[in-house]
This record gives sequence, C-alpha cells and structure tokens, in this order.
Amino acid sequence: MSNTRPVWLLIVSRAAAALLGGYAFSYAATAFLARVLPMPAVDAVIVASLPSFAFYTCAFLWAFASRDALRAWWPAALAVPLAAVGFWPQLWSL
Repeated sequence: MSNTRPVWLLIVSRAAAALLGGYAFSYAATAFLARVLPMPAVDAVIVASLPSFAFYTCAFLWAFASRDALRAWWPAALAVPLAAVGFWPQLWSL
C-alpha cells in the first residue's frame, strides 16, 4: 500500500498538531486541573499552571513521534473532554 499524499502535507499536519493541538491540550488540561484540584481557587490555578509546560512538551513530542499524521492529533481530541470539565460553569452562564 503506497502513501499517495505528499510528504510536505504530512509534515504540515504534524506541525499543526504539535503547535495548535499541543496548545489546546495544555490549555484544556490546565483548566481541568484548576477545576478539580481540592484547594482554594487561586492556589488551584497556580498549581495547575505549573505542569502546563510539561503537557505542551509531551503533546509536541507526541505529534512527531506518532506513527502516522492522524495519531498526531490525539492530544487535540483529548482536549475536548478536558475543556468540557474545565469550563463547565462558564458554558452554563452563556
């Protein structure tokens, strides 16, 4: 089975998954942690912000280490349920 897509398109897809998907994942994971940590809100935001750099780095590395370009988007797909929990009160107030 040959891959008919141009190589540059696969690289652009992985780069977009790394940059945009990694940002979405780290933002959603930070909001999720800030919502579920059992401490005052100010402290929860600070504690949740610390691992956000590691989340972004892991998502970036995942995008280029995955076997194909479609799997590179998994952190961005995981950001959807994390963001739903992290931003639940804001969604109801709209």
